Amino acid sequence: MVINEFVKPKVGISTCLLGEAVRYNGGHKLDHYIRDTLGKFVDFVPICPEVEAGFGTPREALHLHETENGVVMLTEKSKEDLTEKMTSWSRNKLKEIEDIELCGYIFKSKSPSCGVYRARIQREEKGVNLNGRGLFAQEFISAYPQLIVEEEGRLHDPVIRDNFIQNIFINHRWNELNKNRSIRGLMKFHESLKYSLMSHSPRILKEMGPIVANSNKIDTDEVFDLYKVKLVEALKELSDKKKNKNVLDHIMGYFKNNLDKSEKAELKEVINNYYNGLLPIIVPITLLNHYVKKYDDIYLQGQFYLNPHPLELMLRNHV
Repeated sequence: MVINEFVKPKVGISTCLLGEAVRYNGGHKLDHYIRDTLGKFVDFVPICPEVEAGFGTPREALHLHETENGVVMLTEKSKEDLTEKMTSWSRNKLKEIEDIELCGYIFKSKSPSCGVYRARIQREEKGVNLNGRGLFAQEFISAYPQLIVEEEGRLHDPVIRDNFIQNIFINHRWNELNKNRSIRGLMKFHESLKYSLMSHSPRILKEMGPIVANSNKIDTDEVFDLYKVKLVEALKELSDKKKNKNVLDHIMGYFKNNLDKSEKAELKEVINNYYNGLLPIIVPITLLNHYVKKYDDIYLQGQFYLNPHPLELMLRNHV
């Protein structure tokens, strides 16, 4: 499958994370890695719900409150209820951006509008719920249940960050494929993702095979829709050392007739050292890529797993 290398993946993001002074206190929450490193390889689509909904900057702080009728958004001191205004704006905004092919979204953690996992919800008699969800984030996730989303704080975890950014680039490939749906294109897409999917969910990978293999028996659009559901399910499962070692061992098997005894021993040792936490995964990946190039293995050259994102992001140096 041909990917347009000049088109960057589009990623939604809370505007304050890019250093824009849109916070309630007139400040920002600049994340240098997101803006200055990841930003070189994606096109951000910044959104600040509270500013765009007309709440102004600076503004009275907002809090979420649990009531018998559900969660509401109130100003901190005056207790003005802005729930309807935020919800209405959110739904209109989602209609406005529905033609943008977003490949992921980075939300500001703990925000009453954007928090995904850790927004504070005040409860009169039960104390504070620290696992709430902001109003815009809730509307967004309901509208795009298959799109991967994260909070900037969770992206400090190397495994979560690697998984999220892999998803961005896989979704970008999917969007390109989706513009001209063909079974042949889907087959090539699936072939290139074999080891990436194996590193996330070997079980779901097995379920995806028959969808592609039997694609001539059902409508193309139905095949694509079924495949996308399984793709999302697989990528939601985080890879780990055990699953990655399984993939690395499989790839090593392609060179059983090329490597001499000492080379095989070295590669096996490097893979085991990664599995035991002594080396980051970039070490066995680099060695395998060396052999892929040396022996000109066309199949492995097309495997997304071996080059899932730009080296400059240095994601695999830390997992």
